[in-house]
Amino acid sequence: MVDQVRVSAIAEKVSARLQRRYAIEKRFRLYGITSIVVALGFLAVLLISIISQGYTAFVQAEVQLPITFDATVIDPDGTHSKTALSSADYASLIRTALTARFTDADDRSGRRELMALVSQGADLEIRKLVLDDPSVIGTTRTLWLPVAASVDQLLKGHMSRDADKGGQFTTRQLAWIDDLSASGNLKARFNKWLFTAGDSRQPELAGVWGAVVGSFYSLVVTLALSFPLGVATAIYLEEFATRNRWTDIIEVNINNLAAVPSIVFGLLGLEIFLNVFNLPRSAPFVGGLALTLVSLPTIIIAARVALKAVPPWIREAALGLGASRLQMVMHHVLPLAMPGILTGTIIGMARAVGESAPLLMIGMVAFIVDVPASPMDPSTALPVQIYLWAASPERAFVERTSAAIIVLLCFLALMNATAIYLRKKFERRW
Repeated sequence: MVDQVRVSAIAEKVSARLQRRYAIEKRFRLYGITSIVVALGFLAVLLISIISQGYTAFVQAEVQLPITFDATVIDPDGTHSKTALSSADYASLIRTALTARFTDADDRSGRRELMALVSQGADLEIRKLVLDDPSVIGTTRTLWLPVAASVDQLLKGHMSRDADKGGQFTTRQLAWIDDLSASGNLKARFNKWLFTAGDSRQPELAGVWGAVVGSFYSLVVTLALSFPLGVATAIYLEEFATRNRWTDIIEVNINNLAAVPSIVFGLLGLEIFLNVFNLPRSAPFVGGLALTLVSLPTIIIAARVALKAVPPWIREAALGLGASRLQMVMHHVLPLAMPGILTGTIIGMARAVGESAPLLMIGMVAFIVDVPASPMDPSTALPVQIYLWAASPERAFVERTSAAIIVLLCFLALMNATAIYLRKKFERRW
């Protein structure tokens, strides 16, 4: 009887402990699910905020005008020389078309108010058309030209019509805008400048293409340097280096460099690449060198992990069949580790494309209008372009900042999706 009571007490204690353990496991699972939900909630809020502010930048208001390419204005000498065509007063052609449409703008202030509705860079579009095809001189063509950023913001609902609430238009200007909108000569169209132009002081003409090309050149330089150096370093440390105090010091320093703030690498690049080697400031080539310093530790660590994941019996089998140590590594271990190496490299490059601090330190924060033609031309990068637009006071740059962030996020998502695809397709389980 006593034994039965003792067994029953022990069973109750075990049951109570199991219940507590199950309760702890349920709470832990609940905490994990709650953490994931909260993280996804913050991510959703961030994405919704960016997309809601940036999607309107993918369209741009344009005005349709019949432009008469007056030969007396464009090429009075009739020589069709490039100098004469480049220096012509194309803004007067736009003024003539507008005053012909709105005859009430018959004084100087009226013409000034009328021209304020059109982008200051609209004449550059006409100039480009004439330089590409001089045969248009003497003809009349209907063109879609960009309007001023303030008009674009008014049509998108980001600006009030009331001057007391931040509106920038007179009663006469509002009447002209309403007339053009009602007639279908003023409407939103796809913003081609956002994806074909470089930076600009006029928000309506500012684009990300120059920054995208600069980022591309920087990434090419980074990949060309960091991938072979990182893989070679990982192979030496993992397959050939003897285990001693010096290799331990090297491994510790590589792991520490992976956690160093990126601005430190920017300071190093500023001192070595610009001050010592006198490389051109603001060039994507120098930006690629600085980003190489950032991504190299990550690639080395990822490559070492991939090499360690290869089973030791593959090495032993290769050596047992007479392969040299170098043949064993190059013909057997490295091909099997390459999927993991590529995944780590793409993740390291994805980190590099989002870095701005090293690029700021080497001067890629300059205002660059032209799209770079080579890695040695002055340029900026996409993260730096976002930083520059975020610091601009114009309201139109707010939506373009978010639009540039969307482009950057899409590029990062593409790179990470590529890394996942490569890992799933080529990964081997032992």
